[in-house]
Amino acid sequence: MACSSSATWSMVTLRSALPPVPSHHQSPILASCNNSSKPRLALRCAKPLLPQYSGLNALCPALSSFPSVLEKGFDSLFKIIDNGGRVFAMRHGRRVPKLNRPPDQRRALLRGLTTQLLKHGRIKTTRARASAVRKYVDKMITLAKEGSLHKRRQALGFIYEKQIVHALFAEVPDRYGERNGGYTRIIRTLPRRGDNAPMAYIELV
Repeated sequence: MACSSSATWSMVTLRSALPPVPSHHQSPILASCNNSSKPRLALRCAKPLLPQYSGLNALCPALSSFPSVLEKGFDSLFKIIDNGGRVFAMRHGRRVPKLNRPPDQRRALLRGLTTQLLKHGRIKTTRARASAVRKYVDKMITLAKEGSLHKRRQALGFIYEKQIVHALFAEVPDRYGERNGGYTRIIRTLPRRGDNAPMAYIELV
């Protein structure tokens, strides 16, 4: 647009020289301000929209129906979860008792305790080990109650002594045939001398 130097500039001629604003990128508040007859009112209405997320209004027309979003900002849609300043992660890996050992040594310890308990019927150990070995003993007895060849091979892969497995599969159906779970009993006893560790007896019912 060319004009002479003698022409006087006004707000109307300045706005006419600017490129038009696309209609699909305008917010409802800005459009209502542009339709107003007062140009000063339009400039004042466009100023509060700068710190807000008004650019998403054209991409999401549903936001135009919520005036509170345009007043408070787009981040008012997000809920802040406060748990007292502490972050709680998911309990991955905390279900297994560690017993102060790496996984391979812990499995060997549980296999040895299971073998000794099935061999002698009653052993004395710490309460943590007794609680940890309890489910493995119940599992071996459950395998013996089913009595199939596959279950016998599974028991042979866990129990160290082969003779205990064969004796277990021969005696369990008569001894625990009518009992559904709860094949062991834990009895607390005096702490161990030296480190004062809590001790317990675990025995077969």
